[in-house]
Order: sequence, then structure tokens, then C-alpha cells
Amino acid sequence: MNPDNFIVRPHRRHLEKYTIREQWSTLSQEDVLEVERHLAGLPAELPSEDEAAKRFDLLMLNLQLALLEKSGSFARYQGKVMEVAPDLEGKGTIPMVAQQMELILDLQTESYWAGVTLPMLEDIRLRLRNLIKFLDKGEARIVFTDFEDTIGDHTPVSLQGYASAEEMRQYRLKVERYIREHSDHMTINKLRLNRQITKQDLEELERLLFASEEVGSRGQFEKVFGHQQSLGKFIRSLVGLDREAATEAFGEFLDGTTYSATQIRFIDQVISYLTQNGIMDPGLLYEPPFTDIHDEGLDGVFGDAGAIKIVKLIDDINQHAAA
Repeated sequence: MNPDNFIVRPHRRHLEKYTIREQWSTLSQEDVLEVERHLAGLPAELPSEDEAAKRFDLLMLNLQLALLEKSGSFARYQGKVMEVAPDLEGKGTIPMVAQQMELILDLQTESYWAGVTLPMLEDIRLRLRNLIKFLDKGEARIVFTDFEDTIGDHTPVSLQGYASAEEMRQYRLKVERYIREHSDHMTINKLRLNRQITKQDLEELERLLFASEEVGSRGQFEKVFGHQQSLGKFIRSLVGLDREAATEAFGEFLDGTTYSATQIRFIDQVISYLTQNGIMDPGLLYEPPFTDIHDEGLDGVFGDAGAIKIVKLIDDINQHAAA
């Protein structure tokens, strides 16, 4: 705080008192009231921090308090942190995120949370708070609320046969994590490497999923994820496509022809999308970020003949994930 600031100046006596570090070692209740009354609302000249980082601080504080108080809200706050972790995992190409990847992966496992302690929660806060800014706005899921509950007392009601939104979200995370952990399975590996799967491969995939405790029955799976017309495409959308395999799929198209820097950039954008999402609707080639390269999207960059070839390549890649 700047002691010469006209707002701060009237409180200079209190400012000087609490500038001494030792004063904070043994705060009495009177000291706390004094700080609240005379200092808490004064302007400081510290650089403003990223709002997303401060909101993550608040989330972690609530989680710590819930752990101390053995509150039922612990599971809710824990779920929010577990929800942020896979979104951060998707930003693994950012060096700062990559440095914390081991923690990010641990946060997605039930075993990590089994014996969680306050120091562990504080470590999570410190190591991840400056990474939240890298999340896309849609992924951050920050909701601002400021209203008073006027409903009054409430009584929890359990509806048999219905899963709560929180239970469904936890199940979804558990299934997605299980699939990624088994990415070395023969069929999942084929999906990642853009190799055509067969009916037998699909049967092996179903056996892997629906015989596991994490996934459970097909009915439970479809209750959360809906009926999947193509289980192979759904799994591919979770594990993504190996970048080398995606690049190889476009190799024949790129070989033997000289393309402009804009065209190469466009193809690289397609490859990046497939690497992240596994499958692709060709209609996306006429939407951002592809229209950021050319306002007519695919047609504007490659013309009709080139556009037809690229759409055919993408359809082939998609079909390799269907038995």
C-alpha cells in the first residue's frame, strides 16, 4: 500500500503497525478486527492477478475447509477439481502444463483422493492455479452467482432408478479415464493408428468395456453416454488419433504437389483437430478456426477439386473407426 495515497493516509498508523512481519505471528481477535476495519478495504499497488487463478484459489479453499469440517460438500468441490484435470490434460502441449502432467493425471484417479491431506490440497492449488488461464472459456465452467436462498428448509429426496448429475459426471470421468488407461488394447491401438477395425475387434472392445467394474453394464453406459451408433468412433473421439498416423493419411495428397504456406497451414490444422478429437465432421472445415485462414473455408483454400479429395480422406479416416 502506498502510504501517500490520499485514501491510505488517514490509516497510516495502522499501516505502519502491520507492515512489521512479526506483528502477524501472534494476531489477537482485536488485531483481526483492527485489520478488517482499517486496512482490508484500502487500495494496494500490487499487480492484479488473473481472475481464473483467484477463482481456483477459492475453489481449493472451499475444498480445504470441507476436508477440515468433514462436510458433505467435499465431494462436490472434489468433483470440480477432477473435472478441471482432464481439460488441463488436453493442454499438454503447453510447456507449463506439461511440467505438471503427473499431478494432473493423478487427480483423475480415485486412489489419489483416498488419503488426501491439507498439504496435498495446498500443493495442488499452488501448482495449478497459474494453469487455469490456459483453459478455453467453455472449459473453465465458471459460474457467477449472487443471490439469497428464499426457499427455506429442504429435505433431500432419493429417487430410485435415477442418477444425480454429479453421479453421472463422475461415471463419465471414470469411463473416459478407463479407456485412456487401456489405450494399449489391440482394438483401441488400431483406432489410434487409423487402422480399419473388424467385427471381431469390436467384439473384443465391447468385452473390454462391459466386463469391467469401471464401465459396468451396457445399459449403465448408454444411460450416461446415450446409444452409440458406432462404438469405435466414440472410443476414437476419446483417445484421439496418433499424429503420425494422421499425417500419413494425408501423405499421398501432399506428395508430388507444391502447396502454398496457407494450404499447408490448413492441412496442419486438420491434422491437429484429428489428433485431438479422433474423428471429424467435414462440415467443420467451413467454420472457425478454418475460416480464420480463408473466409470460404476449405473451398477457398483448395478449390473444388482439392476440397473433394480432402473430404474423401476425412471420410476414410472416420470409416476406419467403424467395423
